Amino acid sequence: MSMDALNVLGTELIACSYDPLTGFYRDGCCNTNEEDFGTHVVCARMTQDFLDFSRSRGNDLSTPRPEFRFRGLKPGDRWCLCVTRWREALIAGVAPEVVLKCTHAKALDFVSLNDLQAHAVS
Repeated sequence: MSMDALNVLGTELIACSYDPLTGFYRDGCCNTNEEDFGTHVVCARMTQDFLDFSRSRGNDLSTPRPEFRFRGLKPGDRWCLCVTRWREALIAGVAPEVVLKCTHAKALDFVSLNDLQAHAVS
């Protein structure tokens, strides 16, 4: 894992969320490497529409899973999403907002900066 990871804006990657603790490494950041087959690089602010969409696609992010120390996500939580799931939600019209400074540059291999900027939130 690189300590000097960049975000989609070309600056230093900033932490996405410590509560809930997110990221492939559960370090609060949307860092990635070759072991992260889901490419969890988009820092998104959850909406009920997106959580419902994700559940309908087989990934229930709302239900607590204490055995994985996962409390379940609620609207307003920030979470490192798989970039392909975000792209799927974009096409379906339910893409959650994105925190650009916390979204890893690797996301640009899958989605355009314009699409991310169109859904940007601070």
